Amino acid sequence: MATRTETAQTPKIDAEQAAAWRAFLRAHALMLRKIGEDLDEAGLPPFAWYEVLWVLYDAPDHHLQPSQLADEVVLSRSGLSRLIDRIEEAGLVARRACPGDRRAIHVELTEKGEKMLDEMWCVYARGIEEHFLPAVGEQACTMRQVMESVAESVRRPFGDGAGPSDAS
Repeated sequence: MATRTETAQTPKIDAEQAAAWRAFLRAHALMLRKIGEDLDEAGLPPFAWYEVLWVLYDAPDHHLQPSQLADEVVLSRSGLSRLIDRIEEAGLVARRACPGDRRAIHVELTEKGEKMLDEMWCVYARGIEEHFLPAVGEQACTMRQVMESVAESVRRPFGDGAGPSDAS
């Protein structure tokens, strides 16, 4: 059983660094919960749907292969296929054969999906404006740079196209 005592292999993380990590996790979870509640109160789909719709909207030609979509969403990969099924049933995305490879499919944002994304964004943006921006203040640019640096440090080992199983 793992303990909280340090061993020779345990990274050195001081109390302030550990507290910063916990504060980040807590703030992230609470913001997503609040925005999710706001979306629900407005009668809109859950945050996970927004995330999929946004990633597709932001993609070239508004479509991605499912594996590419999984790499881009801020959600767990588990259950993504079922999530896409539900979003497709609502008419917000469609699965289409890839023009160059009929064996592959793309998930494509529909016009209805784009309209839903706009509706959801109004609620989402209000949550950001009311809860996130006042706390971040003028440090928004610095925070973005730090978070992008963190994301890049995690992606870096796989940035050459090698997947986790290829890295060993």
